[in-house]
Amino acid sequence: MDAVRVALLREVLAGTEWPGATRRFAGALRGSVVPHGGGLLLVGTAGYEPWHLAAHLVDEAAWSGTPELRPTLVRHRVRPGDPAHLSVGLGRIEAARRGETLLVVAPDDPGGGLLERVHDARRAGATVLALEAGAAGGHDLHRLAHEALTVPEEPELDLDTVQHLVSAAAGENSLPAPAPRGRRSFRDRLSRLADQLTEPPPARW
Repeated sequence: MDAVRVALLREVLAGTEWPGATRRFAGALRGSVVPHGGGLLLVGTAGYEPWHLAAHLVDEAAWSGTPELRPTLVRHRVRPGDPAHLSVGLGRIEAARRGETLLVVAPDDPGGGLLERVHDARRAGATVLALEAGAAGGHDLHRLAHEALTVPEEPELDLDTVQHLVSAAAGENSLPAPAPRGRRSFRDRLSRLADQLTEPPPARW
């Protein structure tokens, strides 16, 4: 999704919580990875791989001059012959340590196996962030996450759209500083609509 479409989407959503909510979540993401020089792990559920979010974060990392946003996509199933950047399995979550960030995207039940690994990563010191759909909300993932954003089941908005807004906001250099780690509430902020209305280069993912 290019900058023009993101700006138009924010215009449509003006007056709702979503421009501010996605910027706050993006601020938590950026505030977690930048001070540590990167270490962003991105994983979905067994039935969903967040390909598009990975691609958009790669683009935002390049366009914003913030290489720390470039994620490592962790996959539930790795096949022989997959290229190196698509060959990172769930064992990578088990190896996560302090200073790394684990972003979990869950449109459905993440499952016990993934939750156990997320729990171990958090216990080892990794920061856990969660983007989840209403159907997945209420599971232990929400309680494990240091910061979580849940998209309710409504026709006007879906998890894919929220991922676009989060990735675009993560690449903005004008993001407000995130609240200190461990705090679950943030002050509401007005959505900024001063996006550069220019067509970005095509995705290279």
